[in-house]
Parts: sequence; structure tokens; C-alpha cells
Amino acid sequence: MHSQSLFLAAQSTLSSLPLRKNGTKRSNFSKFYKGSSKDNCLSTILCSASGNGGITKNPARVCDNDGVIIVDHGSRRRESNLMLNEFVVMFRDKTGYSIVEPAHMELAEPSIRDAFNLCVEKGAIRVLVSPFFLFPGRHWHQDIPFLTAEAAKEHPGVPYLITAPLGLHELLVDVVNDRITHCLSHIAGNTDECGACVGTNKCRLY
Repeated sequence: MHSQSLFLAAQSTLSSLPLRKNGTKRSNFSKFYKGSSKDNCLSTILCSASGNGGITKNPARVCDNDGVIIVDHGSRRRESNLMLNEFVVMFRDKTGYSIVEPAHMELAEPSIRDAFNLCVEKGAIRVLVSPFFLFPGRHWHQDIPFLTAEAAKEHPGVPYLITAPLGLHELLVDVVNDRITHCLSHIAGNTDECGACVGTNKCRLY
């Protein structure tokens, strides 16, 4: 089942939810994506669905036997691809999830297929594919679901989920603001270039 189908199924269910106290329906995607405890119903709906109809014992949380794939677009620039590896290490260390693998949608290795296979080899009985993208464009609607479905064909007993992209998450405000202030600090001579800019001489006033 494609991620679009998962999301549409969730939307259908959510549209039947009771009205809020102020009379409005909880139908705005950005509000659901904030991840508050009040919206656990969406998490349960999405995590219960899978490519082959499977339902895990604890559908609404990441478990020890889940494999997580962080997938970005992929680049011809080696440094960009290596940054995903660094992020995966940070993500694994902070979350404590035991099986976390990087993947590139195209242009670089490992592929989604490679990462999926590796998750299963490490003992994953469910695979969670998290697109490292800001917004739900064509790659989220079409490319990643297709590539993941192809990879999953080799593991018919392993359900999978493609999560929403980063979207309108409140914490991104802090991330963007932190990046802006770091760059301003750099051009003022108070700090070094960040990992994205190091060696490029692009973080400067023009």
C-alpha cells in the first residue's frame, strides 16, 4: 500500500472524529503532525497499516524489533551523502532505537532496497521508512513508495510504513532559527563554519 493510500485512509477516519469543543473538526494536516499526545489516534491508525496488511503488537510506538530507514534524495556530492550517515548516528544515539539505517532515493548508495534488506538481516520484523524531506512532494507521493514496495517484495512477511515528511513541525522553527544565528555568528568571526558549509566559503555576505 502506498503512503498516499495510508494517509488517505487516515484522513477518512479522522474526518469522522467528533468535533472539538469549539466546533471545528480536527482536519488540518499541520495540526495533526505536531505530534501531541492528543493526536495519538493518527499515529495508531498509520502504524497499524502496512504493505501486506500486517499489524504489529505495539503499532503506535517504535519497538526493539523495528527497523527505521532515514531516506534522503541522494546527491552526487559525497559530502552531502555522508551528512545523512552522521544524522543517522545522531538519531540512533538520541532515540536508542537499535536498528536505524540510512538510504538515498537515488544517485548514491545505500539504496532503499539495500537499507530494507539490512534492517531485515538485523532482525527487523517491521520497517519504518522516514523520508528526510520537508514537504510531501512527488518523491513522497510516488518515488519512495514505489522503491519501498519493490524492496519489500523480497520480504513478504515484513510489513512496512512510510511516514510523513518533516512538514510543518514546530521544532523546525527552532532548527531554522538556530541555523540563521549560527551563520550570522560565523560571518561575525565568532564561530567556525557548520558541517554543511565547511570548506565551501559560501557562508558569507555577498
